Amino acid sequence: MKKFLSILLTLAMCAGVFAGCGSDGVIRGVSLGEVIEYASLAERLEAYGLDENRRFIEPRSITVEVFDRENAANGGTDPTNNAYTDWIKEGLLRDHNIIVEFVRVHRWTEADVIVNLLAAGSAPDVCYSYNINAVNTYGRMDAIWDLNPFMHNSEELFPNIWETLGRTNIFQNQDPQTNHLWMLEGMNYGGLRLNTFVREDWLEALGMDAPTSEAEFEAMLIAFRDNAELLLGSDADQMVPFNLAQDVGWQAGLLIESYIPNDITDREWYITDFHDRRMFRTGVKEAIRVLNRWYNDGLIDPDFALYGPGNDTPEDRKKAGFVGAFIHNWDYPYRGGEQGITAELHRNVGEHANFIAVDTFLNDAGLHRKFLPTTTADRKIFLPSTNTEPVASLLYVDWISRPEVILYLQTGEEGLTHEIMDNGAIRIIPAPAHDPMFMNSPRNIDYTIGYNGNGFINIDDQRVKTLSLALGYAEVPPRLIEAAFAAGTNDGRTTKAVNVGIIESEDGLSNTLRDRMEALWATSIVASPEDFDSVYDAAMDNIMINIGNASIAERTEKFAEFYGDVDWLP
Repeated sequence: MKKFLSILLTLAMCAGVFAGCGSDGVIRGVSLGEVIEYASLAERLEAYGLDENRRFIEPRSITVEVFDRENAANGGTDPTNNAYTDWIKEGLLRDHNIIVEFVRVHRWTEADVIVNLLAAGSAPDVCYSYNINAVNTYGRMDAIWDLNPFMHNSEELFPNIWETLGRTNIFQNQDPQTNHLWMLEGMNYGGLRLNTFVREDWLEALGMDAPTSEAEFEAMLIAFRDNAELLLGSDADQMVPFNLAQDVGWQAGLLIESYIPNDITDREWYITDFHDRRMFRTGVKEAIRVLNRWYNDGLIDPDFALYGPGNDTPEDRKKAGFVGAFIHNWDYPYRGGEQGITAELHRNVGEHANFIAVDTFLNDAGLHRKFLPTTTADRKIFLPSTNTEPVASLLYVDWISRPEVILYLQTGEEGLTHEIMDNGAIRIIPAPAHDPMFMNSPRNIDYTIGYNGNGFINIDDQRVKTLSLALGYAEVPPRLIEAAFAAGTNDGRTTKAVNVGIIESEDGLSNTLRDRMEALWATSIVASPEDFDSVYDAAMDNIMINIGNASIAERTEKFAEFYGDVDWLP
Protein backbone atom coordinates (compact mmCIF):
# COMPACT_ATOMS: atom_id res chain seq x y z
CA MET A 1 0.00 0.00 0.00
CA LYS A 2 2.80 2.39 0.90
CA LYS A 3 4.58 1.64 -2.38
CA PHE A 4 1.35 2.22 -4.30
CA LEU A 5 0.76 5.49 -2.46
CA SER A 6 4.32 6.58 -3.18
CA ILE A 7 3.84 5.91 -6.90
CA LEU A 8 0.60 7.90 -6.91
CA LEU A 9 2.22 10.78 -5.12
CA THR A 10 5.24 10.75 -7.39
CA LEU A 11 3.03 10.83 -10.48
CA ALA A 12 1.07 13.68 -8.96
CA MET A 13 4.33 15.53 -8.29
CA CYS A 14 5.43 15.13 -11.88
CA ALA A 15 2.09 16.41 -13.15
CA GLY A 16 2.43 19.42 -10.90
CA VAL A 17 5.92 20.27 -12.08
CA PHE A 18 5.21 19.96 -15.80
CA ALA A 19 2.00 21.97 -15.41
CA GLY A 20 4.10 24.79 -13.98
CA CYS A 21 4.72 26.49 -17.32
CA GLY A 22 1.79 28.04 -19.09
CA SER A 23 1.35 28.04 -22.84
CA ASP A 24 2.16 31.75 -22.79
CA GLY A 25 5.70 30.94 -21.64
CA VAL A 26 5.24 32.62 -18.25
CA ILE A 27 7.01 30.69 -15.53
CA ARG A 28 4.57 29.80 -12.78
CA GLY A 29 6.91 27.56 -10.81
CA VAL A 30 10.38 26.06 -10.73
CA SER A 31 11.60 22.49 -10.55
CA LEU A 32 11.77 20.94 -7.11
CA GLY A 33 15.09 21.61 -5.43
CA GLU A 34 16.21 24.22 -7.96
CA VAL A 35 17.19 27.65 -6.60
CA ILE A 36 16.80 30.41 -9.16
CA GLU A 37 18.93 33.51 -8.71
CA TYR A 38 17.38 36.74 -9.94
CA ALA A 39 19.34 39.90 -10.59
CA SER A 40 16.53 42.05 -9.22
CA LEU A 41 13.00 41.97 -7.86
CA ALA A 42 11.79 43.28 -11.23
CA GLU A 43 13.27 40.24 -12.97
CA ARG A 44 11.59 37.92 -10.55
CA LEU A 45 8.23 39.69 -10.91
CA GLU A 46 8.44 39.39 -14.67
CA ALA A 47 9.31 35.70 -14.45
CA TYR A 48 6.30 35.05 -12.24
CA GLY A 49 3.89 37.13 -14.33
CA LEU A 50 3.50 39.87 -11.70
CA ASP A 51 3.41 43.65 -12.08
CA GLU A 52 5.38 46.07 -9.92
CA ASN A 53 2.69 45.86 -7.20
CA ARG A 54 3.06 42.07 -6.99
CA ARG A 55 -0.30 41.65 -8.73
CA PHE A 56 -0.69 38.99 -11.41
CA ILE A 57 -1.20 40.42 -14.88
CA GLU A 58 -3.45 37.46 -15.67
CA PRO A 59 -5.75 36.08 -12.95
CA ARG A 60 -4.68 32.98 -11.07
CA SER A 61 -6.89 30.49 -9.19
CA ILE A 62 -5.97 28.54 -6.07
CA THR A 63 -7.70 26.37 -3.47
CA VAL A 64 -7.01 26.71 0.26
CA GLU A 65 -7.58 24.24 3.08
CA VAL A 66 -9.73 25.27 6.04
CA PHE A 67 -10.53 23.10 9.03
CA ASP A 68 -14.13 21.97 9.40
CA ARG A 69 -14.89 21.91 13.15
CA GLU A 70 -18.52 20.88 12.52
CA ASN A 71 -19.86 24.20 13.77
CA ALA A 72 -22.35 24.37 10.91
CA ALA A 73 -24.15 21.31 12.29
CA ASN A 74 -24.70 23.26 15.51
CA GLY A 75 -25.97 26.44 13.90
CA GLY A 76 -22.57 27.90 12.98
CA THR A 77 -21.46 29.16 9.60
CA ASP A 78 -19.96 27.21 6.72
CA PRO A 79 -16.15 27.48 7.15
CA THR A 80 -15.77 27.74 3.37
CA ASN A 81 -18.47 30.39 2.87
CA ASN A 82 -19.01 33.20 5.37
CA ALA A 83 -18.27 36.88 5.88
CA TYR A 84 -14.57 36.22 6.56
CA THR A 85 -14.01 33.99 3.54
CA ASP A 86 -15.77 36.61 1.37
CA TRP A 87 -13.49 39.31 2.79
CA ILE A 88 -10.40 37.21 2.11
CA LYS A 89 -11.50 36.42 -1.44
CA GLU A 90 -12.18 40.08 -2.19
CA GLY A 91 -8.80 41.10 -0.79
CA LEU A 92 -6.80 38.54 -2.78
CA LEU A 93 -8.59 39.36 -6.01
CA ARG A 94 -8.14 43.09 -5.45
CA ASP A 95 -4.50 43.05 -4.33
CA HIS A 96 -3.03 40.10 -6.25
CA ASN A 97 -5.61 39.10 -8.91
CA ILE A 98 -5.90 35.69 -7.24
CA ILE A 99 -9.21 33.80 -7.19
CA VAL A 100 -9.52 31.82 -3.96
CA GLU A 101 -11.72 28.82 -3.21
CA PHE A 102 -11.77 27.25 0.26
CA VAL A 103 -11.83 23.48 0.73
CA ARG A 104 -13.01 21.95 4.01
CA VAL A 105 -10.88 19.32 5.76
CA HIS A 106 -12.17 17.69 8.93
CA ARG A 107 -10.18 19.06 11.86
CA TRP A 108 -9.84 15.86 13.85
CA THR A 109 -8.87 13.55 10.98
CA GLU A 110 -6.94 16.09 8.92
CA ALA A 111 -3.79 13.99 8.51
CA ASP A 112 -5.76 11.03 7.15
CA VAL A 113 -7.85 13.25 4.88
CA ILE A 114 -4.87 15.10 3.43
CA VAL A 115 -2.87 11.97 2.64
CA ASN A 116 -5.86 10.55 0.75
CA LEU A 117 -6.30 13.81 -1.16
CA LEU A 118 -2.59 13.86 -2.00
CA ALA A 119 -2.78 10.30 -3.31
CA ALA A 120 -5.81 11.24 -5.40
CA GLY A 121 -4.10 14.38 -6.74
CA SER A 122 -6.89 16.58 -5.38
CA ALA A 123 -5.39 18.20 -2.29
CA PRO A 124 -5.95 21.97 -1.84
CA ASP A 125 -3.15 24.14 -3.20
CA VAL A 126 -2.45 25.61 0.24
CA CYS A 127 -2.48 23.11 3.11
CA TYR A 128 -1.60 23.21 6.77
CA SER A 129 -1.26 20.67 9.55
CA TYR A 130 -0.08 20.40 13.14
CA ASN A 131 1.57 17.08 12.29
CA ILE A 132 5.22 17.63 11.33
CA ASN A 133 5.90 13.91 10.92
CA ALA A 134 3.09 13.62 8.39
CA VAL A 135 4.36 16.61 6.40
CA ASN A 136 7.90 15.22 6.38
CA THR A 137 6.47 11.96 5.07
CA TYR A 138 4.76 13.86 2.24
CA GLY A 139 8.13 15.45 1.45
CA ARG A 140 9.93 12.13 1.37
CA MET A 141 7.35 10.94 -1.17
CA ASP A 142 7.86 14.05 -3.34
CA ALA A 143 4.19 14.84 -2.76
CA ILE A 144 4.76 18.48 -1.82
CA TRP A 145 6.79 21.39 -3.14
CA ASP A 146 10.25 22.20 -1.87
CA LEU A 147 9.72 25.83 -0.82
CA ASN A 148 13.40 26.71 -0.62
CA PRO A 149 13.58 27.97 -4.24
CA PHE A 150 10.71 30.36 -3.58
CA MET A 151 11.76 31.61 -0.15
CA HIS A 152 15.41 32.07 -1.07
CA ASN A 153 16.13 35.83 -1.08
CA SER A 154 12.40 36.53 -1.13
CA GLU A 155 12.18 39.37 1.41
CA GLU A 156 10.88 41.82 -1.19
CA LEU A 157 8.52 39.35 -2.86
CA PHE A 158 6.94 38.05 0.36
CA PRO A 159 7.55 40.88 2.86
CA ASN A 160 4.69 39.96 5.20
CA ILE A 161 5.79 36.36 5.58
CA TRP A 162 9.19 37.68 6.56
CA GLU A 163 7.76 40.29 8.93
CA THR A 164 5.26 38.02 10.70
CA LEU A 165 7.08 34.67 10.67
CA GLY A 166 10.68 35.83 10.39
CA ARG A 167 13.67 33.85 9.19
CA THR A 168 13.53 31.47 12.14
CA ASN A 169 10.00 30.26 11.42
CA ILE A 170 10.47 30.27 7.66
CA PHE A 171 13.52 28.02 7.76
CA GLN A 172 12.80 26.23 11.06
CA ASN A 173 12.20 22.89 9.33
CA GLN A 174 14.70 23.10 6.48
CA ASP A 175 16.51 19.80 6.24
CA PRO A 176 20.11 20.46 7.38
CA GLN A 177 21.45 17.84 4.95
CA THR A 178 19.39 18.26 1.79
CA ASN A 179 18.21 21.88 2.30
CA HIS A 180 14.69 20.79 1.37
CA LEU A 181 12.12 23.10 2.89
CA TRP A 182 8.85 21.20 2.89
CA MET A 183 6.92 23.61 5.09
CA LEU A 184 6.76 27.04 6.68
CA GLU A 185 6.28 27.02 10.45
CA GLY A 186 3.45 29.16 11.76
CA MET A 187 3.96 31.62 14.60
CA ASN A 188 2.59 30.62 17.99
CA TYR A 189 1.97 33.81 19.93
CA GLY A 190 1.99 33.52 23.71
CA GLY A 191 3.04 29.89 23.92
CA LEU A 192 0.31 28.82 26.37
CA ARG A 193 -0.89 25.21 26.39
CA LEU A 194 -2.85 23.72 29.27
CA ASN A 195 -4.67 24.62 32.47
CA THR A 196 -6.52 22.72 35.16
CA PHE A 197 -10.07 23.99 35.73
CA VAL A 198 -12.35 23.38 38.71
CA ARG A 199 -15.88 24.48 39.59
CA GLU A 200 -15.35 27.54 41.75
CA ASP A 201 -18.93 27.50 43.04
CA TRP A 202 -18.60 23.87 44.12
CA LEU A 203 -15.49 24.72 46.15
CA GLU A 204 -17.44 27.52 47.83
CA ALA A 205 -20.42 25.25 48.51
CA LEU A 206 -18.14 22.72 50.23
CA GLY A 207 -16.05 25.34 52.04
CA MET A 208 -12.86 24.17 50.27
CA ASP A 209 -9.88 26.17 49.06
CA ALA A 210 -8.55 25.78 45.54
CA PRO A 211 -6.23 22.75 45.46
CA THR A 212 -2.50 23.43 45.20
CA SER A 213 -1.20 19.84 45.13
CA GLU A 214 -2.17 16.46 43.71
CA ALA A 215 -3.28 15.25 47.15
CA GLU A 216 -5.54 18.28 47.61
CA PHE A 217 -6.88 17.84 44.08
CA GLU A 218 -7.74 14.20 44.72
CA ALA A 219 -9.39 15.10 48.03
CA MET A 220 -11.46 17.67 46.16
CA LEU A 221 -12.60 15.08 43.58
CA ILE A 222 -13.61 12.72 46.37
CA ALA A 223 -15.57 15.54 48.02
CA PHE A 224 -17.36 16.22 44.73
CA ARG A 225 -18.24 12.52 44.40
CA ASP A 226 -19.40 12.18 47.99
CA ASN A 227 -21.48 15.35 47.90
CA ALA A 228 -23.13 14.79 44.53
CA GLU A 229 -26.64 15.20 45.94
CA LEU A 230 -25.74 18.51 47.60
CA LEU A 231 -24.09 19.84 44.45
CA LEU A 232 -26.46 18.45 41.81
CA GLY A 233 -29.67 17.61 43.61
CA SER A 234 -31.87 15.32 41.53
CA ASP A 235 -29.09 15.06 38.93
CA ALA A 236 -26.65 13.54 41.44
CA ASP A 237 -26.27 10.42 39.27
CA GLN A 238 -24.82 12.63 36.49
CA MET A 239 -21.83 13.66 38.63
CA VAL A 240 -18.43 13.57 36.87
CA PRO A 241 -15.75 14.64 39.38
CA PHE A 242 -12.92 14.63 36.80
CA ASN A 243 -13.67 14.79 33.09
CA LEU A 244 -11.49 12.73 30.77
CA ALA A 245 -11.75 11.69 27.12
CA GLN A 246 -9.97 9.41 24.66
CA ASP A 247 -7.06 11.82 24.26
CA VAL A 248 -5.67 11.15 27.73
CA GLY A 249 -2.29 12.66 26.89
CA TRP A 250 -3.89 16.07 26.44
CA GLN A 251 -6.74 15.93 28.92
CA ALA A 252 -4.50 14.74 31.72
CA GLY A 253 -1.48 16.60 30.39
CA LEU A 254 -0.57 18.63 33.47
CA LEU A 255 -0.88 15.61 35.75
CA ILE A 256 1.36 13.62 33.38
CA GLU A 257 3.94 16.38 33.10
CA SER A 258 4.15 16.73 36.87
CA TYR A 259 5.67 13.22 36.94
CA ILE A 260 8.39 14.08 34.41
CA PRO A 261 11.63 14.82 36.31
CA ASN A 262 12.31 18.53 36.56
CA ASP A 263 15.93 18.05 35.48
CA ILE A 264 15.05 16.41 32.15
CA THR A 265 17.61 17.77 29.70
CA ASP A 266 17.01 19.33 26.30
CA ARG A 267 18.70 16.29 24.81
CA GLU A 268 16.45 13.78 26.58
CA TRP A 269 13.38 15.89 25.83
CA TYR A 270 14.12 15.74 22.11
CA ILE A 271 15.10 12.08 22.04
CA THR A 272 11.78 11.06 23.61
CA ASP A 273 9.67 13.54 21.65
CA PHE A 274 8.28 11.42 18.80
CA HIS A 275 4.77 12.29 19.97
CA ASP A 276 3.61 15.44 21.78
CA ARG A 277 1.61 13.42 24.35
CA ARG A 278 4.85 12.63 26.24
CA MET A 279 4.33 8.86 26.38
CA PHE A 280 8.04 7.89 26.13
CA ARG A 281 9.12 10.12 29.03
CA THR A 282 10.31 8.97 32.44
CA GLY A 283 7.55 9.14 35.05
CA VAL A 284 4.56 8.96 32.70
CA LYS A 285 3.56 5.48 33.87
CA GLU A 286 3.13 6.70 37.43
CA ALA A 287 0.83 9.49 36.28
CA ILE A 288 -1.34 6.93 34.49
CA ARG A 289 -1.36 4.87 37.69
CA VAL A 290 -2.98 7.88 39.40
CA LEU A 291 -5.70 7.93 36.74
CA ASN A 292 -6.18 4.20 37.23
CA ARG A 293 -6.80 4.81 40.93
CA TRP A 294 -9.21 7.67 40.23
CA TYR A 295 -11.09 5.54 37.72
CA ASN A 296 -11.47 2.65 40.12
CA ASP A 297 -12.57 5.07 42.84
CA GLY A 298 -15.40 6.38 40.66
CA LEU A 299 -13.84 9.80 40.02
CA ILE A 300 -13.73 9.48 36.21
CA ASP A 301 -16.56 8.82 33.74
CA PRO A 302 -16.46 5.05 33.06
CA ASP A 303 -17.10 5.67 29.35
CA PHE A 304 -14.27 8.19 28.88
CA ALA A 305 -12.48 6.07 26.25
CA LEU A 306 -15.49 6.31 23.94
CA TYR A 307 -15.27 10.09 23.71
CA GLY A 308 -13.08 10.58 20.67
CA PRO A 309 -12.80 13.55 18.27
CA GLY A 310 -16.19 14.99 17.44
CA ASN A 311 -17.98 13.42 20.41
CA ASP A 312 -19.65 16.30 22.27
CA THR A 313 -20.66 14.35 25.38
CA PRO A 314 -17.89 15.74 27.65
CA GLU A 315 -18.59 19.32 26.54
CA ASP A 316 -22.34 18.90 26.93
CA ARG A 317 -21.82 17.67 30.49
CA LYS A 318 -19.63 20.67 31.32
CA LYS A 319 -22.29 23.01 29.95
CA ALA A 320 -25.03 21.22 31.88
CA GLY A 321 -23.08 21.67 35.12
CA PHE A 322 -22.24 18.02 35.83
CA VAL A 323 -18.40 18.23 35.68
CA GLY A 324 -16.26 19.24 38.64
CA ALA A 325 -12.78 19.47 37.10
CA PHE A 326 -10.89 18.94 33.86
CA ILE A 327 -7.65 19.74 32.04
CA HIS A 328 -7.66 21.31 28.59
CA ASN A 329 -6.44 24.27 26.48
CA TRP A 330 -5.48 27.17 28.73
CA ASP A 331 -8.68 29.14 27.93
CA TYR A 332 -10.95 26.27 26.92
CA PRO A 333 -14.07 26.95 29.06
CA TYR A 334 -14.08 30.60 28.06
CA ARG A 335 -14.24 30.16 24.31
CA GLY A 336 -17.31 30.23 22.11
CA GLY A 337 -19.19 33.30 23.36
CA GLU A 338 -22.90 32.60 23.77
CA GLN A 339 -22.41 28.97 22.70
CA GLY A 340 -19.40 28.41 24.95
CA ILE A 341 -19.11 26.41 28.15
CA THR A 342 -19.22 29.42 30.48
CA ALA A 343 -22.25 31.05 28.86
CA GLU A 344 -24.17 27.76 28.78
CA LEU A 345 -23.18 27.01 32.37
CA HIS A 346 -24.51 30.41 33.43
CA ARG A 347 -27.80 29.75 31.66
CA ASN A 348 -28.19 26.24 33.05
CA VAL A 349 -26.91 26.77 36.59
CA GLY A 350 -26.54 30.49 37.28
CA GLU A 351 -24.09 33.38 36.99
CA HIS A 352 -22.24 32.13 40.08
CA ALA A 353 -21.23 28.90 38.31
CA ASN A 354 -17.73 29.20 36.85
CA PHE A 355 -14.71 27.10 36.04
CA ILE A 356 -11.56 28.75 37.37
CA ALA A 357 -7.96 27.83 36.51
CA VAL A 358 -5.90 26.46 39.39
CA ASP A 359 -2.25 25.47 39.82
CA THR A 360 -2.36 22.08 41.43
CA PHE A 361 0.19 19.49 40.22
CA LEU A 362 3.70 19.76 41.72
CA ASN A 363 6.72 18.04 40.21
CA ASP A 364 9.75 16.60 42.02
CA ALA A 365 11.21 20.09 42.40
CA GLY A 366 8.05 21.50 43.94
CA LEU A 367 7.14 23.46 40.79
CA HIS A 368 3.81 23.66 39.00
CA ARG A 369 5.73 22.92 35.81
CA LYS A 370 4.28 23.79 32.38
CA PHE A 371 6.23 22.68 29.31
CA LEU A 372 5.51 25.54 26.92
CA PRO A 373 6.16 25.55 23.16
CA THR A 374 8.44 27.99 21.39
CA THR A 375 7.01 30.52 18.95
CA THR A 376 8.34 28.15 16.27
CA ALA A 377 5.80 25.44 17.04
CA ASP A 378 2.43 25.70 15.34
CA ARG A 379 0.77 24.85 12.01
CA LYS A 380 3.01 23.69 9.19
CA ILE A 381 2.07 25.34 5.88
CA PHE A 382 2.85 23.32 2.75
CA LEU A 383 1.97 23.15 -0.94
CA PRO A 384 1.10 19.84 -2.66
CA SER A 385 3.14 19.16 -5.79
CA THR A 386 -0.09 19.06 -7.81
CA ASN A 387 -0.29 22.78 -7.14
CA THR A 388 0.35 24.54 -10.46
CA GLU A 389 0.36 28.00 -8.85
CA PRO A 390 3.00 27.88 -6.09
CA VAL A 391 3.79 31.61 -6.38
CA ALA A 392 0.12 32.58 -6.15
CA SER A 393 -0.21 30.25 -3.18
CA LEU A 394 2.72 31.87 -1.37
CA LEU A 395 1.32 35.31 -2.16
CA TYR A 396 -1.85 34.09 -0.46
CA VAL A 397 0.18 33.12 2.61
CA ASP A 398 1.91 36.49 2.43
CA TRP A 399 -1.40 38.39 2.23
CA ILE A 400 -2.90 36.41 5.11
CA SER A 401 0.23 37.29 7.14
CA ARG A 402 -0.29 41.05 6.89
CA PRO A 403 -0.66 42.55 10.38
CA GLU A 404 -3.81 44.43 9.38
CA VAL A 405 -5.31 41.23 7.91
CA ILE A 406 -4.52 39.26 11.07
CA LEU A 407 -6.05 42.01 13.20
CA TYR A 408 -9.26 42.07 11.15
CA LEU A 409 -9.64 38.30 11.16
CA GLN A 410 -9.01 38.19 14.92
CA THR A 411 -11.39 41.00 15.81
CA GLY A 412 -13.82 41.52 12.91
CA GLU A 413 -15.78 44.74 12.38
CA GLU A 414 -15.56 47.54 14.94
CA GLY A 415 -18.98 48.10 16.47
CA LEU A 416 -20.16 44.63 15.47
CA THR A 417 -17.64 42.12 16.79
CA HIS A 418 -15.41 44.40 18.86
CA GLU A 419 -15.16 47.83 20.38
CA ILE A 420 -12.11 49.94 21.20
CA MET A 421 -12.06 51.18 24.78
CA ASP A 422 -10.90 54.66 25.83
CA ASN A 423 -7.53 53.26 26.93
CA GLY A 424 -6.98 51.55 23.57
CA ALA A 425 -7.90 48.04 24.72
CA ILE A 426 -10.06 45.91 22.43
CA ARG A 427 -13.19 44.26 23.79
CA ILE A 428 -14.46 41.35 21.71
CA ILE A 429 -18.19 40.99 21.02
CA PRO A 430 -18.61 37.50 19.52
CA ALA A 431 -21.28 37.15 16.86
CA PRO A 432 -24.05 34.57 17.40
CA ALA A 433 -23.51 31.17 15.79
CA HIS A 434 -25.89 31.85 12.91
CA ASP A 435 -24.38 35.27 12.10
CA PRO A 436 -22.10 35.52 9.01
CA MET A 437 -19.47 37.18 11.27
CA PHE A 438 -19.38 34.15 13.60
CA MET A 439 -15.82 32.82 14.01
CA ASN A 440 -15.66 29.09 13.35
CA SER A 441 -12.37 28.77 15.24
CA PRO A 442 -10.92 30.68 18.20
CA ARG A 443 -9.82 34.10 16.90
CA ASN A 444 -10.26 32.73 13.36
CA ILE A 445 -6.98 30.82 13.60
CA ASP A 446 -8.11 28.50 10.79
CA TYR A 447 -7.75 31.49 8.45
CA THR A 448 -4.72 33.17 10.07
CA ILE A 449 -2.74 30.05 9.32
CA GLY A 450 0.64 31.65 9.98
CA TYR A 451 -0.37 33.22 13.29
CA ASN A 452 -1.94 31.43 16.24
CA GLY A 453 -2.91 33.19 19.44
CA ASN A 454 -4.42 36.28 20.98
CA GLY A 455 -1.60 38.61 20.08
CA PHE A 456 -3.58 41.77 19.25
CA ILE A 457 -0.85 42.37 16.74
CA ASN A 458 -1.46 46.15 16.48
CA ILE A 459 -1.05 46.88 20.22
CA ASP A 460 2.46 47.66 21.44
CA ASP A 461 1.64 48.50 25.08
CA GLN A 462 1.83 45.20 26.98
CA ARG A 463 -0.54 46.45 29.68
CA VAL A 464 -3.20 47.32 27.09
CA LYS A 465 -2.52 44.03 25.29
CA THR A 466 -3.09 42.08 28.52
CA LEU A 467 -6.29 44.01 29.24
CA SER A 468 -7.49 43.28 25.70
CA LEU A 469 -6.84 39.61 26.33
CA ALA A 470 -8.92 39.74 29.53
CA LEU A 471 -11.73 41.52 27.68
CA GLY A 472 -11.54 39.16 24.72
CA TYR A 473 -14.07 36.60 25.93
CA ALA A 474 -17.73 37.56 25.87
CA GLU A 475 -19.90 36.18 28.66
CA VAL A 476 -16.77 35.60 30.79
CA PRO A 477 -15.66 37.73 33.77
CA PRO A 478 -12.18 39.17 32.99
CA ARG A 479 -10.84 37.89 36.33
CA LEU A 480 -11.20 34.31 35.06
CA ILE A 481 -9.05 35.09 32.01
CA GLU A 482 -6.45 36.79 34.17
CA ALA A 483 -6.34 33.75 36.48
CA ALA A 484 -6.03 31.41 33.50
CA PHE A 485 -3.19 33.41 31.96
CA ALA A 486 -1.32 33.50 35.27
CA ALA A 487 -1.77 29.77 35.90
CA GLY A 488 -0.91 28.81 32.33
CA THR A 489 2.42 30.63 32.43
CA ASN A 490 3.46 29.96 36.03
CA ASP A 491 6.63 27.86 36.35
CA GLY A 492 6.73 27.56 32.57
CA ARG A 493 9.67 26.05 30.74
CA THR A 494 10.00 26.67 27.02
CA THR A 495 11.10 23.63 25.08
CA LYS A 496 13.91 24.08 22.57
CA ALA A 497 13.48 23.73 18.82
CA VAL A 498 15.68 20.97 17.37
CA ASN A 499 16.18 20.29 13.68
CA VAL A 500 18.11 17.23 12.56
CA GLY A 501 16.16 16.53 9.38
CA ILE A 502 13.78 13.64 8.83
CA ILE A 503 13.72 10.72 11.27
CA GLU A 504 13.31 7.79 8.91
CA SER A 505 12.22 5.30 11.56
CA GLU A 506 9.13 7.44 12.28
CA ASP A 507 8.11 7.75 8.65
CA GLY A 508 4.34 7.32 8.37
CA LEU A 509 3.91 6.07 11.94
CA SER A 510 2.50 9.10 13.77
CA ASN A 511 -1.13 7.96 13.46
CA THR A 512 -0.20 4.38 14.36
CA LEU A 513 1.54 5.60 17.50
CA ARG A 514 -1.43 7.78 18.42
CA ASP A 515 -3.83 4.85 18.11
CA ARG A 516 -1.61 2.49 20.13
CA MET A 517 -0.97 5.14 22.74
CA GLU A 518 -4.67 5.81 23.25
CA ALA A 519 -5.34 2.08 23.48
CA LEU A 520 -2.55 1.64 26.02
CA TRP A 521 -3.81 4.42 28.25
CA ALA A 522 -7.45 3.36 28.01
CA THR A 523 -6.79 -0.27 28.91
CA SER A 524 -4.36 0.70 31.67
CA ILE A 525 -6.73 3.19 33.27
CA VAL A 526 -9.69 0.78 33.34
CA ALA A 527 -7.62 -2.19 34.55
CA SER A 528 -7.97 -3.37 38.13
CA PRO A 529 -5.23 -1.84 40.32
CA GLU A 530 -3.56 -5.25 40.77
CA ASP A 531 -3.38 -5.72 36.98
CA PHE A 532 -2.21 -2.21 36.15
CA ASP A 533 1.52 -2.98 35.87
CA SER A 534 1.11 -6.05 33.70
CA VAL A 535 -1.39 -4.35 31.36
CA TYR A 536 0.66 -1.18 31.00
CA ASP A 537 4.04 -2.89 30.65
CA ALA A 538 2.84 -5.39 28.03
CA ALA A 539 1.34 -2.65 25.84
CA MET A 540 4.36 -0.36 26.28
CA ASP A 541 6.81 -3.17 25.47
CA ASN A 542 4.91 -3.79 22.24
CA ILE A 543 5.05 -0.11 21.31
CA MET A 544 8.77 0.11 22.11
CA ILE A 545 9.60 -2.99 20.06
CA ASN A 546 7.64 -1.82 17.02
CA ILE A 547 8.10 1.96 17.18
CA GLY A 548 9.79 3.43 20.23
CA ASN A 549 13.23 1.79 20.28
CA ALA A 550 14.01 2.64 16.67
CA SER A 551 12.77 6.21 17.09
CA ILE A 552 14.82 6.83 20.23
CA ALA A 553 17.95 5.23 18.72
CA GLU A 554 17.79 7.33 15.55
CA ARG A 555 17.01 10.53 17.45
CA THR A 556 19.96 9.84 19.76
CA GLU A 557 22.28 9.38 16.80
CA LYS A 558 20.98 12.44 14.92
CA PHE A 559 21.15 14.69 17.98
CA ALA A 560 24.80 13.75 18.53
CA GLU A 561 25.57 14.31 14.85
CA PHE A 562 24.18 17.84 14.74
CA TYR A 563 24.61 19.08 18.31
CA GLY A 564 27.46 17.03 19.70
CA ASP A 565 27.86 15.61 23.18
CA VAL A 566 25.72 18.14 25.04
CA ASP A 567 22.70 17.83 27.29
CA TRP A 568 21.56 21.45 27.21
CA LEU A 569 21.04 23.61 24.14
CA PRO A 570 21.80 27.35 24.08
